[in-house]
Amino acid sequence: MLALVCAAAWLVPGAGHLWLGRRQKGLVFLVVLPLMFAIGLMLRGRLFPLEWSEPLVFLGAIADRGVGLPYILARAFDAGAGTVTAVSYEYGNTFLMVAGLLNFLVMLDAFDIGTGRK
Repeated sequence: MLALVCAAAWLVPGAGHLWLGRRQKGLVFLVVLPLMFAIGLMLRGRLFPLEWSEPLVFLGAIADRGVGLPYILARAFDAGAGTVTAVSYEYGNTFLMVAGLLNFLVMLDAFDIGTGRK
């Protein structure tokens, strides 16, 4: 069951907290993290590819994928190509990566709640 909670927490930000009865936190995560991801896309950020030859690009790609379903939907609709010449490009990248990294922390929090540590 705990594995399903963690998988749900990754796929839909906040779903793990909602599943575990932490409705207020779950709703905040459900709204804020996809919104951050959407802002990153609107700022013309780039969803990085998994490239082993470039370690920083690889780490950026892992961070992007951390947000779960919003990432999957963005890739399905060919969003996130990024515009390097846009003034907001680096800000967009930052929003995209931070949304994913925060969702990893939210997943860990749901795991701690599920194991009774919190």
